[in-house]
Amino acid sequence: MAPPRSEKNQLFLGKFIHSIKLGELEYLDHSAICVDKSGKIVALETPCDQREAEEKLYPRLGWSADDVTVTIAEDGQFFFPGFIDTHVHAPQYPNVGVFGNSTLLDWLNTYTFPMEASLSSLPKARRVYTRVVRQMLSYGTTTAAYYATIHVPATNLLADLCHSMGQRAFIGRVCMDNLGPDYYLDESPAASLSATQASIDHIRSIDPSFDLVSPILTPRFAPACSREAMRGLGKLHIETGIPIQTHISENVNEIQLVREMFPDCENYADVYDKFGLLGKKTILAHAIHLTQEEADLIAGKGSKIAHCPCSNSALTSGEARVRWLLEKGIDVGLGTDMSGGYSPSVLEAARQAALVSNHLAMPVGKWSDIPSKEREHAKLSVEEVLHLATRGGAEVVGLADKIGGFEVGKEWDAQLIGLGLVSETPDEDDMTDMGNVDIFGWEKWEERIAKWVFNGDDRNVKKVWVRGRLVHERK
Repeated sequence: MAPPRSEKNQLFLGKFIHSIKLGELEYLDHSAICVDKSGKIVALETPCDQREAEEKLYPRLGWSADDVTVTIAEDGQFFFPGFIDTHVHAPQYPNVGVFGNSTLLDWLNTYTFPMEASLSSLPKARRVYTRVVRQMLSYGTTTAAYYATIHVPATNLLADLCHSMGQRAFIGRVCMDNLGPDYYLDESPAASLSATQASIDHIRSIDPSFDLVSPILTPRFAPACSREAMRGLGKLHIETGIPIQTHISENVNEIQLVREMFPDCENYADVYDKFGLLGKKTILAHAIHLTQEEADLIAGKGSKIAHCPCSNSALTSGEARVRWLLEKGIDVGLGTDMSGGYSPSVLEAARQAALVSNHLAMPVGKWSDIPSKEREHAKLSVEEVLHLATRGGAEVVGLADKIGGFEVGKEWDAQLIGLGLVSETPDEDDMTDMGNVDIFGWEKWEERIAKWVFNGDDRNVKKVWVRGRLVHERK
């Protein structure tokens, strides 16, 4: 069953902003983008208004005006690429904001495993998954790399919902046949692989080409999987080319556990490499405490990193050195990592990525012996974190040729952002909710974008499209 398409061609007019490389945003004023019925960008013209589009672009494309839907960005609005969440646990959504006083391993047993296990109930799973997909779309997240649970029916349900609601998604049935509570484990390595194959087969039945929804192999993390299970997943990856997602080097106690469980491996990254799970299609979440050798191995294998600053702070796991990873040649995207992370917003992850990078520049803690110039270099700019949220994320999930920017040939995964314009003569009694970003009119556009990054939320997301299909509209 192919994903739904737009019934008409579409013309988008106004201001378009996107990242063209790390640290650089491009501002396209008074421009036009044409999107065909398949959801692909077929023309970009700047400057161009509606009349010029009808007179020049439509004939070139063989379009007629009565077969085109027109969307115009109003004053204070702009089009921006859809956000890409490279690491999120869908079944943990009900727990967002609930951490207790736990660190990672305690938190898993106290909050996470009981919640995930309870989603064997399909009515409960439908309630949770419908809400999490809807919430993420409302925050402008057009693509998500989801961890589901160990349950095949509930995992398949998540895939069905993403497909029907229009969110681009990677759906991973979680593999864990070791080191978990008795009530929440795969029965054996063979059972784990069989269940994974069942979910792959289901996703192929609803989206044969994986155009919108794709399976992703998901060993939870090395300690939760037997050697046989990881070896089988590595073999399945080689046979199918299906991507892989897992965790690495999130917590110092976790790293020690890996050392004890895999004494024959050089380090955490080497564990995945030995079982065929480290490659160009591998997404590694967190990567906070990587050694030089691990980072070099990951870079050499072409594996990617999902940076999760919200959960890294919330669970006191540590600060990932994003600049260091990028300069190693490793692609980095952003993950909300709900419910270690407390928000479904990739924009929140972007602002936290900037703030966490500032912590690395502070002359205290474990980085205090690093020269100040080198510490300062660790800081990430607004433009850089927006790159991670879009084009960087597209690299991480293997879709850089399809999404992440506004080039001809890419698919229209986009959001219309509206910022609140403050009246010249505001009424003292005006209680209209215009969102958390106030624009007075004298700000440069670079300043408006900074205000959006540090103050914006779902109220600024007016419309969202995936492959040209309108999937969210703020009422």
